Amino acid sequence: MSDLRSLVQREPGPRHAFLPRLNPDSLAETLVAFANGEGGTVILGVDSNGGQGDQLVGDEVEGALRAALALCRPPMRTEWQEEETQNGPVVMLRVDRSSELHILSDGRALVRRGSENRPLSPTELETLVGSRSMGEFETDVVPGSAREDLDEDVIDEYLERRQQRNPRGTLLPKNRLLQQIGATDSEGTPTVSGMLLFGKEPQLFLPHSRAVFVKFDDSPAAFRKDERTRQGTSAGVEASHYLESEAGTFGYGRREEITGPLARIVERGWRVIWEEMGKKAVVKGLQREDQTEYPPFAVREALVNAVCHRDYRLRGSSVEIHMRPDSLEIISPGGLPAYITIENIVEEHYSRNPRLVNGLYQWGYIEELGLGVDRMIEDMVAAGHPPPLFDAKSHRFSVTLQNRKDLEKIIPEWEQHMNERQLKAMQFVQANGSISNRDYRQLCTHVGAETLRLDLVDLVNKKLLLKIGDKRGTRYILR
Repeated sequence: MSDLRSLVQREPGPRHAFLPRLNPDSLAETLVAFANGEGGTVILGVDSNGGQGDQLVGDEVEGALRAALALCRPPMRTEWQEEETQNGPVVMLRVDRSSELHILSDGRALVRRGSENRPLSPTELETLVGSRSMGEFETDVVPGSAREDLDEDVIDEYLERRQQRNPRGTLLPKNRLLQQIGATDSEGTPTVSGMLLFGKEPQLFLPHSRAVFVKFDDSPAAFRKDERTRQGTSAGVEASHYLESEAGTFGYGRREEITGPLARIVERGWRVIWEEMGKKAVVKGLQREDQTEYPPFAVREALVNAVCHRDYRLRGSSVEIHMRPDSLEIISPGGLPAYITIENIVEEHYSRNPRLVNGLYQWGYIEELGLGVDRMIEDMVAAGHPPPLFDAKSHRFSVTLQNRKDLEKIIPEWEQHMNERQLKAMQFVQANGSISNRDYRQLCTHVGAETLRLDLVDLVNKKLLLKIGDKRGTRYILR
């Protein structure tokens, strides 16, 4: 038998509430507040001082809980257990933080603040809406659309890429697969995710699903480009506009509206950014390389994330790409989803649009799920730039790449693709002129000989080291 004092040792607060009376209305308010907050436990049948409330009976508790959940939109999952105390039964009711926004049947949205259930202000409500899951919005059918509005060539390209990524996967008939991945319903009508991934002209049905590129020019006199020197514009990209600013004013040098299904938006968005990024040619050996203003992976990752993670319920905003002389900013409508924050964005992963994410993953635009932000940061730092700036507002999230390269902070390319053991080996060679297998084993005493041998073979294959000698006389020198 539990001691009542052990159940009430915590004060009422953000994660604990006491309801001595079995009132469905009060219970519903607390459930909604916890689900919209960080979750919590409701202790029924006792007050915070240990005073006994209603005598609880199992059937009455279940009835009250059902009545309370009927007042919640949508209902949330709960778990409860009964504890026998010296003063009678007490029920512990647990509700987890929800990835959806919950409201009461009368339209109120509550959240737990301290020890109270407080209504959300309009600003707080916007923030919460922007952070919650789209739920089943991806599988809602698109009104007025039909199977013929999906592009067969785009679907076939997707199927080919999907098969390449999963060569042992089961081959399903095309229409069956579209239904399985949520691109169409059982009648073949396109869903939101299907239209975004495969639509012939998705912007006819979802006009906000475009992306807008703007290159700003804040120089005293913005340049004017001759349209005739450009060989037309790519399909799906509207005509460019070139402005000339008055001295001291702020204008833009190029503006593009990028349309089509998401894969095409990614391709065309990258093409436009590539055209406008500063580049210089560097000759390494006999090879000519283009060094870009920003690391290509960092740009593509920010672009893909904006397209696949934005909140498509927000119909008044599009993905925006702002290029300035000192920065590239990519803005995505919708706040960070669920429990993702600026502080945990590297470690935690959550998808607002799981079907869109999986679609672009199968397409090959997302290499490894959950690893992109890490590499984006690494590539920017390795190129001598500051880390990306992440900014989360109630209805938008932006990534800014700053064009502030510090040449002294550039990490050599060969260092970017080595493990710590190999770095030690390269440093040893630089200091001593060469390294043998025996030298390497003495450097890394905790690692097996075969692993170390393969490390050196890898450095030879990367053309960083040259192998000389044979058997016990083998040594490695800088190539």
